[in-house]
Amino acid sequence: MTINDPKNSIELAYGRSILKVELPAQTRPTIIQKPAFPDADNPNNIIEAALNNPVSSPTVDQLAAKAASACILICDVTRPVPNHTFLRPIIKRMLAAGMALNSITILVATGLHRPNEGEELRALIGDDWVFENVTILNHFATRESDHVDLGNTKTRNTPVRLNKHFVSADLRIATGLVEPHFMAGYSGGRKVVAPGVAHHETIRTFHNAKFMEDPAAVQCNLVNNPLHEEQLEIVRMLGDVYALNTVIDEHRKLVFTSFGEIIESHLEAVKFAKAYTQVPVGKKFHTIVTSSAGFPLDQTYYQTVKGMVTPLDILEPGGTLIMVSECAEGIGSDHYREAQKKLIALGTDAFLENIQQKSLASIDEWQTEMQLKSMRMGEVILYAQGLSAEDHLDTGVKRTENVTQAIADAMAKHQSNDVAFIPEGPYVVPLSATQLT
Repeated sequence: MTINDPKNSIELAYGRSILKVELPAQTRPTIIQKPAFPDADNPNNIIEAALNNPVSSPTVDQLAAKAASACILICDVTRPVPNHTFLRPIIKRMLAAGMALNSITILVATGLHRPNEGEELRALIGDDWVFENVTILNHFATRESDHVDLGNTKTRNTPVRLNKHFVSADLRIATGLVEPHFMAGYSGGRKVVAPGVAHHETIRTFHNAKFMEDPAAVQCNLVNNPLHEEQLEIVRMLGDVYALNTVIDEHRKLVFTSFGEIIESHLEAVKFAKAYTQVPVGKKFHTIVTSSAGFPLDQTYYQTVKGMVTPLDILEPGGTLIMVSECAEGIGSDHYREAQKKLIALGTDAFLENIQQKSLASIDEWQTEMQLKSMRMGEVILYAQGLSAEDHLDTGVKRTENVTQAIADAMAKHQSNDVAFIPEGPYVVPLSATQLT
């Protein structure tokens, strides 16, 4: 839904709050928002309905009755998954079916992100009973002894090594959030397995430039998307895997859940989410102001890049993209900083040429590669109070400390007062078409 609004200010998601941006005189703002979700039921009712009506699978109770052990995957702190709504109901059903509490493991699907520990882990779980009574582990993609080798995919020869705790469990359940993902189409489901609990060589293979530069590797697309297809092949190599997928609204309230066979239940959630994430706008803009969707997605510059990519379909070539992201934790990993420095040293063309020669991407350089898509399209300007001056140098994009002035400068540069605002950043995918295809 787009709104042409004569307001004097716009509120953008920023950190745990909002950033109020005063509009320059003469601004003609278009606010791009998702259609309103249906009124949400009680979260407990949504979870119970999903568990009682599984997609292409038995219920959790039936599965647990035939299993001696279980491993439940959860996303790390970079995703606002409502773990507190479903972990206890799932585990209680397992216990009622006869499974021992000490045979159940929760595994944080960190991919190549840092581990979540202490009070951060408690907050991630969101339920003190679960936190204090269930074994909870972090996945470490570079810890060799933690992985089982399942061979290579037949389609693209990706080496498949996955966390041993998940592989060896009798009952395997991935949980997560279904939302647009700027390279895999949609998050959730199969993505929580790979890259979530995959070995670093598995992750680095299907994050190399051959995958990333494929035009089908974009948000909201699962058709011929090489990352999606490789993830599907990997979960099929595992055997029986199940998933609980959630969808939340702009207030982080649970609005939809599906449970069942991992591929089919994920598609059910994608079908629901798609109607509320893609927004036909019908035009392009010379100036776009967007966010990184606030906490937790805007805590690092690494995650911020997602918000730079999702609005590109409505950015005029040579236009200005103004990005608002708190970046309270700084630039991101040391690996990512190294990739950013390499980009700045080599320039965009030489950087891309260099990484296209690799079968194994260097850790986190794929995010730098995705940033190239924005840089090739136009100018990127960043407002991020959490970044130091040194960090800003490593972003490779222009810095602003005044969003209002940046908007005014862009309007003058392009001689156009039409400005698009996307308050929720990458959770909204605007389309230059007038309708969905």
